[in-house]
Amino acid sequence: MGKVHGAIDDGLADFMRAQRVFFVTTAPLARNGLLNLSPKGLDTFAILEPHTVAYLDLTGSGVETIAHLRENGRITIMFCAFEGAPKILRLYGRGMVIAPANPDFASLRGCFGDFDGVRSVIRVAL
Repeated sequence: MGKVHGAIDDGLADFMRAQRVFFVTTAPLARNGLLNLSPKGLDTFAILEPHTVAYLDLTGSGVETIAHLRENGRITIMFCAFEGAPKILRLYGRGMVIAPANPDFASLRGCFGDFDGVRSVIRVAL
């Protein structure tokens, strides 16, 4: 059985920052709708607070994640160790799409590296 954490502590934060890739999963409400699972990487993940994270959404694929978040807000982010001891960490939350026109976009955008093709910032309340 997995362990449930009440917040992101220093140990969890260190683990997340050490991973080169993470995965984002969303799904529509429709029974016949498809899950959307996307690998993410680079310098596109940030821990904002012990109960809030964000990642940079880049162009290059479809916009299923954004569509699902606008429909129902549900999102899971998963980190897994590919080196060292096995470990999987899942963050369950409610995501919000912060588009460039949103007043919060500029301050959130500053949490990430310099990338072309930025579509939005996805902020997740855990």
